[in-house]
This record gives sequence, structure tokens and C-alpha cells, in this order.
Amino acid sequence: MFFVLSKILFFLIDPINWLLILVVWGFFSKSAQRKKRIYITAFILFIVFTNPFLFNKASLWWQPKWNDLKDNRKYSTGILLGGMSYYDKNNRGYFGSTADRFIQTANLYHEGKIEKILVTGGNGNLFLNEPDESSFLEKEFIRNGVKKEDIILEKKSRNTYENAVFSKKILDSLKLKPPYILITSASHMPRSEMVFKKAGYTDIIIYPSDFHEFEKKPEPRTLFTPNIVLIYGWKYLIKEWVGVIVYKLSGKV
Repeated sequence: MFFVLSKILFFLIDPINWLLILVVWGFFSKSAQRKKRIYITAFILFIVFTNPFLFNKASLWWQPKWNDLKDNRKYSTGILLGGMSYYDKNNRGYFGSTADRFIQTANLYHEGKIEKILVTGGNGNLFLNEPDESSFLEKEFIRNGVKKEDIILEKKSRNTYENAVFSKKILDSLKLKPPYILITSASHMPRSEMVFKKAGYTDIIIYPSDFHEFEKKPEPRTLFTPNIVLIYGWKYLIKEWVGVIVYKLSGKV
């Protein structure tokens, strides 16, 4: 039930849906005054959600800093959270826009900083019966020179909470010693870290990747020029904020 409700909530918090609802509401509204207020609200939201300056500041506030692991220590396991690939109608896997998670994990392995990779991620779709994501990522890691025996798969999880709980059972059963390196997108890392610590990971080191925003040199031309693509970025940023609230209310963080 929690999984289904989370998918519904994700639909409701999408800023694009907010704008569409306001536009449709305004179109069918019979009151000229109400119609005007609705359209003004939609316009203000559009300006906010397409403003590069605001999105950059919000992202930098939320994202953790880059961790370069300068201690030269070798860790037993890197835990890679899924959510970076998709399947087509023929069940062929493809990488998505967050594939930097995969790249950074492979880098850590080939640099000798992690000995094993635990890939956690099943099928996170509500209706589609697709293969688990972990199996696709396993094949891609092997193609990129990672030894099969150094890859551990967790194929059942559908969300971050299950990532943490199911992965811990595997790590405990294999007696792999912490600290573990937690690898996911920078915007997803704060919630992930809270969930994993709540699940009993007492010694975990975060390794954020896939940074949506970073400190940039001032460029006035792009600071306030509307960029409609940013609405997509806001969707996932708001998802993380709401996700933290929901997880706190349900005792998962």
C-alpha cells in the first residue's frame, strides 16, 4: 500500500500537473475575476519553476558536497542505488539521465577503493511487469571490466526504504564489514542517507554523484532566462523534500 500511495503522491507533486490544472481550471472558470487570479498564479509558478537562479540555489542548498575519498582506504562494498535505467517493450535495457551513478561506481571499483559492488533495485514500476534493474546493471558492469564475483545483486526492492532494508540483510549474511560507500544521485542522497541510517547502517559514507547543479561562474545572461527544462528538475527536487516528510511520518527515517 505504501508503494502505491507513493506513486500517486509523486504524480500529485509534479509542477507540470499543477500548471495544467490551473490552466484548465482557469479556462472553465465562469468568473472573470477568478479566471484572472488563476492565470496570474499559473504565470508566477511558471516563472519560479523555470528560473535558473532559483533552481541552482535550491539544488545547492539540498545537495551534499562532493566526496573525493582522499583517505586512500579500501572499502569492502559500494552500495549502488538503482533508478538510472529503463527497459523498452522488448525488455532491452537502456541507461537514463542519472547514469553517472553507474560511472562513479565503476570508477571507484577500478581505482581499488571498493572491493565489491552491491546493486540494489528491482522493478519500481506500478503497473509494468519488467525485469529487475539490477540484472541489467550487472551485465553492464561486466562489460565494463568488473568481475562477476565482485557484483552482488538485490533484486526485490521498489523504493529507497526497501533498498536499505533488503541490502542490509544481504550484507549481514555475507559478513561484509562496514563502513560501506553509499552511491546515488546528489539530490537523492540526503533522503537515502537518512533512510539507511534508520535501517541500521551505523557506519556509512556517502558518495553523491549525478550533480544536477554546481557552483558556477556568474553569467547574467543565463541567471534569469526562463528554462522550461527546469520544471523536470523541480519535480524530482520536490519529490525528495516530500519524501523526507512522508518517511518521517511513517517512521522510515
